[in-house]
Amino acid sequence: MQKIKTALLSYGMSGKVFHAPFLEFHPGFELLGSWERSKRLIQKDYPNTISYASLEVILENKIIDLVVINTPVETHFEYARKVLLAGKNAIVEKAFTTTVAEASELAALAKEKKLKLAVFQNRRWDSDFKTVKKIIDDNLLGEIVEAEFHFDRYNPVLSPKRHKETANSGAGILKDLGPHLIDQALFLFGLPTSVSADIRITRNYSLVDDYFDILLYYPHLRVRLKAGFFVREAIPSYIVHGKKGSFLKTRGDVQENDLKLGKKPNLDNWGKESNKDEGTLHTEVNDDILNVKMPTLNGNYYAFFEGVYQSITSDKSEPVTAQDGVHVMHIIEAAIQSNEQMKAINL
Repeated sequence: MQKIKTALLSYGMSGKVFHAPFLEFHPGFELLGSWERSKRLIQKDYPNTISYASLEVILENKIIDLVVINTPVETHFEYARKVLLAGKNAIVEKAFTTTVAEASELAALAKEKKLKLAVFQNRRWDSDFKTVKKIIDDNLLGEIVEAEFHFDRYNPVLSPKRHKETANSGAGILKDLGPHLIDQALFLFGLPTSVSADIRITRNYSLVDDYFDILLYYPHLRVRLKAGFFVREAIPSYIVHGKKGSFLKTRGDVQENDLKLGKKPNLDNWGKESNKDEGTLHTEVNDDILNVKMPTLNGNYYAFFEGVYQSITSDKSEPVTAQDGVHVMHIIEAAIQSNEQMKAINL
């Protein structure tokens, strides 16, 4: 099996939790190391890796095939551009970039260089979202007329990570949690015709947005996306209504918590939710009214990395393409414009 030699640009939470465990577990990748600026941590967890002193060392290393850009959002465009110009494939964390123009430039550059450029939208492989998608794909609700997705938390305290709380082009909840919900909506329903949004600051002393309410308009469908830090008692994170019935599902994916605890991914029982988080399906099937709990599909971010592997080795499409990233940035820019002008923005 061909080994894709891979380097990370950071070994903080995202590198340690979301990337390294799957790169180590997948037989098609070889994790060579990570750029580490102050602390040297990756070799404690993966003794055969290297702690790189700079980005330039990684770019000049001819054997590195793939670079994961998992640094703060405002650096994504600069670093991804350098990686592509160095002739290396790339995975870029969300938000893909800070503007549509940056996202489009990276997509064009990857195409010109005949390189693979994937956006790390791992939430497509959450157990809860996979279950919602299956309910819709199986047409259990009939024609969808309304959907509402939430990424709610109760956390009034500012983050200790300075790049998250300092006013900059990549900070704020819209570019942190927003890309997850927007990508999921576009993955299910495609691009809307217009967007309206309310974006606010609600925490004391916050310098960045920490609440959004986005409404996506489709010809026969409305999709609402919401996130905030003052939701102590959360409602279901996925609410979908169709002409035959409804499906309600809590956010129950266990992968992030398990990875933080140091659990290693596998292909057997990984990403299995508790039965108490099963969604409620209330619909009509063959003239019978059903009101039942629906088993939740297992989640597994491994599928994203398998998709990246196949895209590089078999020249298949990336599991989340650069164009997908461009589309998400279009929604984010439209949301910002809508909030400023207090009106819906046509796409």
